Amino acid sequence: MSPTSDERERIRAGIHRLLNDQAKYSNGALTIVALSQEPQVPRNALTQRHADLKNEFYELVKARGATPDVEVRLRAEIMKLKKTIANKNKELAQIKEDVPALVRVVHQLTRENQELRKQLELPEPTVTPLRHRR
Repeated sequence: MSPTSDERERIRAGIHRLLNDQAKYSNGALTIVALSQEPQVPRNALTQRHADLKNEFYELVKARGATPDVEVRLRAEIMKLKKTIANKNKELAQIKEDVPALVRVVHQLTRENQELRKQLELPEPTVTPLRHRR
């Protein structure tokens, strides 16, 4: 799509509408996506042809003290992921603590099993098998 002569004016009008909570064509978020939807221009028009207007928009948002919706969502996602990581680290630490005890139990059961098998091989075993070997 080639730029139209009034593209910069439409973008400025879109910036004004977004900053004044008067969005017509977007969800009103203070994002580059909403900024491209407001004047109905392709997003690359803001990132390539009119980067100065995009930067101006972000400066105005920053000066206004508003946190862009994307940043709010990302910060919430980061907090959620940090909790997940903390829970997984706690779970991993517990598993690491359990492993030596489980290894000891397996070793002990293996030794007991070997002893019982030796007793079964005696001429007069003192052990009665629960099931017969084939």
